[in-house]
Amino acid sequence: MEAYVKVTGLVAPMDRVNVDTDQICPAQFLKRIERTGFGQFLFHSWRFREDGSPNPDFVLNEARYQGASVLVTGPNFGCGSSREHAPWALEDYGFRTVIAPSFADIFYNNCFQNGMLPVVLPEERVNELIKRAQKVPGYKLSIDLENCTVTDDEGFKAEFKVDPFRRNCLLNGLDDIGLTLQNEDRITAFEKRRPAWTERF
Repeated sequence: MEAYVKVTGLVAPMDRVNVDTDQICPAQFLKRIERTGFGQFLFHSWRFREDGSPNPDFVLNEARYQGASVLVTGPNFGCGSSREHAPWALEDYGFRTVIAPSFADIFYNNCFQNGMLPVVLPEERVNELIKRAQKVPGYKLSIDLENCTVTDDEGFKAEFKVDPFRRNCLLNGLDDIGLTLQNEDRITAFEKRRPAWTERF
């Protein structure tokens, strides 16, 4: 998993509340067996019209937000089903950070497992960021996980809280497998001294 230390990126403002995981990655695209390639399906029913053409009224289709790596959105982002495909789609599309006043718990946890940082800020501060991104062309934010700050070049600064364990894992690019492999020497040593008769279990 790619480590997350400090990310500076273009901001896409999506001023919507209660965005659920079926809107983030619709159910009809969950048949893929890989965990990559889901970015093309992100917000599919909003990004595309019924005939498959891009919807010019959806924020991510606006030219000035192409290449955005920071998504700023409304409360209760990631609600609905527990599908991990939602953070997969966001990450594959190019987002490393999602900033919102609140997140659904399972989605919030899944973000950390996939190298993406969900940042909780007060709603008035999130609304301020949305307005700045809508008003200022090429608006960027810097998210510093070491110092737990969100800043821009316009004087904005906000601090956020994150669980120390999750923070450490992201800073070092460790998912559950990575954490386990930190003990690879001890696991190997245990396997070598394990009685042969246990190998059939």
